[in-house]
Amino acid sequence: SKNNQVKYYKNGEEFFPDYLKDLKSAKKYIFLEYFIISNEGTMWTQILNILKEKAKNGVEVRVMYDDMGCLPLLPENYQKYLESLNIKCVVFNKLKMFKGIFMNNRDHRKITVIDGNIAYTGGLNLSDEYINKKIKYGYWKDNAIKLQGNSVWNLTIMFLSLWNSYKKEDKDYLKFKTTDNLKIKPNGYLSAYASVPINGVLEDVYLNIINKATKYVYIITPYLIIDTDMINSIILAFKRGVDVRIVIPGIPDKKIVYDLTMSYVKNLVDAGIKVYTYTPGFIHGKVCIVDDSSALVGTVNMDFRSYYQHYECGVWMHETACLTDIKNDFDEIFKVSHEVSLEECVNTNP
Repeated sequence: SKNNQVKYYKNGEEFFPDYLKDLKSAKKYIFLEYFIISNEGTMWTQILNILKEKAKNGVEVRVMYDDMGCLPLLPENYQKYLESLNIKCVVFNKLKMFKGIFMNNRDHRKITVIDGNIAYTGGLNLSDEYINKKIKYGYWKDNAIKLQGNSVWNLTIMFLSLWNSYKKEDKDYLKFKTTDNLKIKPNGYLSAYASVPINGVLEDVYLNIINKATKYVYIITPYLIIDTDMINSIILAFKRGVDVRIVIPGIPDKKIVYDLTMSYVKNLVDAGIKVYTYTPGFIHGKVCIVDDSSALVGTVNMDFRSYYQHYECGVWMHETACLTDIKNDFDEIFKVSHEVSLEECVNTNP
């Protein structure tokens, strides 16, 4: 679709005030779908206070969270607590014995939809470290986007489809669609997309955008665990003269995963690819920009779990006004990041 407004947030601190303001503006419904929600701290407390008030005043509020993502962060009976506040709730894929590999299929999406007019997605979960109210691994660098326009419907459908796989309460999704978005002027092209486990569409999106690059490809990812197709695509882009740069955390959140990431970094640096560590702390964004023309922002890490095991979502943008903001964010990131040398890879490779 081309009738959209997009706002890009370079960190959680910029995102949160707008997010609260938009939640307060809800008149019909609020849909929240998140991998992580933590009831400890100020972020969720402020959000929940708004949700309580809205539900009390007749706004339909639905919250869906992943059981594994929230396991150490929410009480076991939290679903019942929310329902006691007149907030509908789904706990995605509850942890159970003997379900085997299905426990790997997690809902890693981050989606908020408000009245069909506004939607948010990106890397930000609902916990204090994402807005740097709680310091865990240095400065937490994340990203989000706010959508208004035709693309909001895509994210609405994503939420309703997964919700109704549990609740089966909505026979007509169109009742959640608004006509207000028809007033928004064209602003490039945008597609909000989703994936389910196994289908591999998310890796294809990245491969497509990298393979078409002619000038540069800049990528942010907290985890870099990629297959042969992705490695070859990145290296071939470099060999045809594309400036390829990848940013990973300077301070890891998971040591074993970071060691594995560094093993892939060695292969890429050895081939001439520029890989940077974000020295202020942990970078959790999932962003890619190519040639000042297209970008991806979403929930997708560059690893096997995101590509083939999780429920994920993202937004592809082409010639939208916010691409300038995304490029400027990368420029700022490079200034405070360290380019990894081959010698460092050899010394740290497990």
